[in-house]
Amino acid sequence: MRKYFGTDGIRRIANTELSPNLVYRVAKAGAYVLSKHTKHRPTILIGRDTRISGTLIESAMVSGFLSYGANVKLLGVLPTPGIAYLTRKLKADAGVVISASHNTFEFNGIKYFSNKGMKIPDDIEEEIEEIMDSGRLDELTAKNEKIGVADYRFDLIDEYIYFFRKYFDDTMERLHNPDFIVGIDTANGATSVVAEKVFTALGINHVIINNTPNGININDNCGSTHLDNLKKTVIENKLSLGIAYDGDGDRCLAIDEKGNEIDGDKLMAIISRSLIKKGKLKKDTIVATVMSNLGLNKYAEKENLKLIQTKVGDRYVLEEMLKDGYNFGGEQSGHIIFLDYNPTGDGILTSLMLIKSILEEGKAASEMANVMQAFPQVLINAKVNTDKKYEYEKDAEIKTAIEKLEKEFAGNGRVLIRPSGTEPLVRVMIEGKDQEYITKKAQELADLIEKKLQ
Repeated sequence: MRKYFGTDGIRRIANTELSPNLVYRVAKAGAYVLSKHTKHRPTILIGRDTRISGTLIESAMVSGFLSYGANVKLLGVLPTPGIAYLTRKLKADAGVVISASHNTFEFNGIKYFSNKGMKIPDDIEEEIEEIMDSGRLDELTAKNEKIGVADYRFDLIDEYIYFFRKYFDDTMERLHNPDFIVGIDTANGATSVVAEKVFTALGINHVIINNTPNGININDNCGSTHLDNLKKTVIENKLSLGIAYDGDGDRCLAIDEKGNEIDGDKLMAIISRSLIKKGKLKKDTIVATVMSNLGLNKYAEKENLKLIQTKVGDRYVLEEMLKDGYNFGGEQSGHIIFLDYNPTGDGILTSLMLIKSILEEGKAASEMANVMQAFPQVLINAKVNTDKKYEYEKDAEIKTAIEKLEKEFAGNGRVLIRPSGTEPLVRVMIEGKDQEYITKKAQELADLIEKKLQ
């Protein structure tokens, strides 16, 4: 069990649980682990979202890196995928994102990216933790002329904007429709510095909301986790499409012209059809997670596609894609990976691929989304003893209840049990055709798990 890193880096309350001292140690140990096989002075990029604690965490990280002897380039506010892209493009030794993604402003976090622009794997995170707690940090102190230096490179945002122009300038000019207007919600987060510049440069007509960050309004009733404001904006302004990003910009969800949500599963279905038509979906395969809706499985069967499902987390989707040579995958939450472009989820890239698919088909967003019919889905958390979270697999009564339900569904429903990685909870997710029935069954199963695992 890892002590500091969770399923997506380190994420805690800033300046208390995520203290400057902890950040300093994470930085110093990370610089050592990620660059110990290089023979040159390492260079590390740092970017952040718009949280009030961002500069505090950044200062502590810079201190740790410079103390080790690494040089630092400070990128300022920039989406997570932008930092991953620039780490790879500039051939830096590592990149760091300071963000707590979709969490509220009081949280902050740290995510490391390798020199290939990918989130570091579990074993590297474990090695960083080992160094942090080994008592060796004092040995990793640079002296005299070997102390690192930092410089500000806010200009590199233009490189990230060019990334989109390079791939979409000609296409958007060819497909331009003055009546197609997009609503954009930047969640008062990292995309607030870049999204409007990208859409303006590509000539896409748009209306932008929640684009005035003040340090404490990131994800505050806005963005991909709070879609009501965007739905209202789309309907009241009769827009063609709504796009919502999360706080660090690696997720994208959408709203059709009628105000209906288009989640990550439907995004993958819509965009995969476009890729298939161009012969660009490698091995006719989509990689998703076990949390994807059963409707995505049914869509894949209908289209003669292969659907591979991994455990939850976009890093595991990417690992599967790299292992077997797939180029498209993602999560229901809106992390979509286009490996031909960037090895991490990119909300802006996803939205542009969606817009491109819609304009090429010449259909309304709602009609495009009908390609996949989502099954009703219910998720209930069972509160359990932390030490017993994984014992549901061994309990005969729980196993019998799950098997009985699965047999009853016979391929038209699904039961998924998943212990939380951070809380004393076991998550019970059930899909089926009847919302009322699956809600009843999910509650019964959650109650049983609570009773047996206290």
